[in-house]
Amino acid sequence: MRNKKVAFLIFFSALFFVACSQKPAKNVENQGEPEPIEMPASEECSYVSIETDLGNIVVRLYNETPRHRDNFLKLVNEGFYDGLLFHRVIKNFMIQGGDPKSKDAQPGQMLGDGGLPYTVPAEFIPSLFHKKGALAAARQGDNVNPNKESSSCQFYIVQGNVWNLNQLKMMEYQMQKHFSQAQIDAYTTIGGTPHLDGDYTVFGEVVEGLDVVDKIAAVQCGPFDRPVKDIKMRMKVIQK
Repeated sequence: MRNKKVAFLIFFSALFFVACSQKPAKNVENQGEPEPIEMPASEECSYVSIETDLGNIVVRLYNETPRHRDNFLKLVNEGFYDGLLFHRVIKNFMIQGGDPKSKDAQPGQMLGDGGLPYTVPAEFIPSLFHKKGALAAARQGDNVNPNKESSSCQFYIVQGNVWNLNQLKMMEYQMQKHFSQAQIDAYTTIGGTPHLDGDYTVFGEVVEGLDVVDKIAAVQCGPFDRPVKDIKMRMKVIQK
């Protein structure tokens, strides 16, 4: 039964490429890429508050992924995310938002293919992985995006599952991955989505409000995994 669960989630991760993707855009490689934001010091961290009716989530952005950090900060400071929805929610997997088309979306409307006319180059850092609370960038599938570049604006926050050692070993074998001790420690305690490591850029983590992530992940959803009751967000950069 455990092996079947692993096999199912590996298959499900393949579906994630499509469901988290956007429709192919015109060839705008590196066009419109955001100007870097000057950080006061490399050791200082940036924090963003994601406010919802179910509570607030505070995320810390990683300095190890500066392109994603700067892009996210730029959009937050511009108010881009204000009024957008968590448009795709799957319990024990993740909550996804950032589609600009979600701002005035009609009930039941399929969402997930909206974005801005640029991508962000992948920043895969082995020590930054899909533990519970990880903040990562959605992207187009490998068939149209072999470099695994990230969406300009769509992101997801991991809820995931707790795994045991046998499940992780089976996943390593089936997906030809190797999990570090830090990954094993996290995935067997707080949980996460290990099958996504190395395929999507993780650029931050939740430092407050994991219970809010759980609340959002538990809401009733309709077609296309969209919450029946809209979950709107507002974001702001905060000092900690």
